[in-house]
Amino acid sequence: MRGTVGRACTAGLVVGVLVTGLTGCTGDAGGDGKAEACTDGTYAWSGVRREQRLTALSDPIRFKKKTGTYTSRLEPVGDTVYRPSVAGAPEGAGAAAVIKALGRHLKVERPLAGPSETERPAQDHFFESSTGAHEGAYYAWAALDLVEADFTHTCGDGEPAEGHVRTWEGAGAGFLSCSMPSDEKAGRVAAQRTCPAGSEAAQQS
Repeated sequence: MRGTVGRACTAGLVVGVLVTGLTGCTGDAGGDGKAEACTDGTYAWSGVRREQRLTALSDPIRFKKKTGTYTSRLEPVGDTVYRPSVAGAPEGAGAAAVIKALGRHLKVERPLAGPSETERPAQDHFFESSTGAHEGAYYAWAALDLVEADFTHTCGDGEPAEGHVRTWEGAGAGFLSCSMPSDEKAGRVAAQRTCPAGSEAAQQS
């Protein structure tokens, strides 16, 4: 998995437009109806959407006495295989360039997942905690921070081309006491599924 452990992502809708890049087009459409190749152009972004998706979950975790370290096996949630995709990538730029342009627009700390990356359910996913004396009920999970956006790409004086990109910012995992609600969407879902019904974390919606 890529990304950092425990990375948070708040689901929501952000609508905005940012113009980036320099115009640098090559080729000529001529009379054959083909769009000219554009190695660098101007992007305008809108409809940026982020969503954190639960991808793996532990069985209910219960410590009858204080325990210093713990390793939890995380079972896949569903069988979805995630792959970045770009529809309407400009000729001469390609999917990778579009994803990098989106990363610049979002000012991400780490590069967004590129076209060759894949996130698939893992049967050997473990989470280890050695932060202190654990006691009582706990929950553990893994998640993927998805992002998608619409874009238009303009090359010189040509007509803007429209497209859509789906990728992710990172993957992470979490481990918390059921007395402590998670501030992540995936964590809240995990708590509702595995914590005791009356616990603070399970009651957090």
